[in-house]
Amino acid sequence: MYTLQTSACFDSAHFLKGYSGKCSNIHGHRWSVEITIAAEKLNEEGQTRGMVVDFRTLKDDLSDLCDELDHCLIIEEGSLKEKTIEAMKEEGFRIVEFDFRPTAENMAEYFFNEMEEKGYDVVLSKVYETPNNCAAYSG
Repeated sequence: MYTLQTSACFDSAHFLKGYSGKCSNIHGHRWSVEITIAAEKLNEEGQTRGMVVDFRTLKDDLSDLCDELDHCLIIEEGSLKEKTIEAMKEEGFRIVEFDFRPTAENMAEYFFNEMEEKGYDVVLSKVYETPNNCAAYSG
């Protein structure tokens, strides 16, 4: 079994509705995402002979996902009033809504699933909210 790992970062804000601590307020993170993929064998032909995948391709695919979330406010659907969202968008704020609470745990599952949809055999997805705190999802 071969495994490859890459990482990418993005800066965004979120909050946790219904949480009784500091995270109930809008706050930002430099999120760091690590993805580990696996393959039983290496490519036998072409430019990627002897590789699972070109690291550049893997990195670009993860970076594309991170770029979609860079410098935005990540919210759970229904966590803000529609009037609030409309007003923020009118002011030029970029908001990304998910059907899940934007915790590190759920974000790890999100990246796992998104990379699998791109055709990778994902073994592990890690999302760091801080350099010392991360959540991992392994399917």
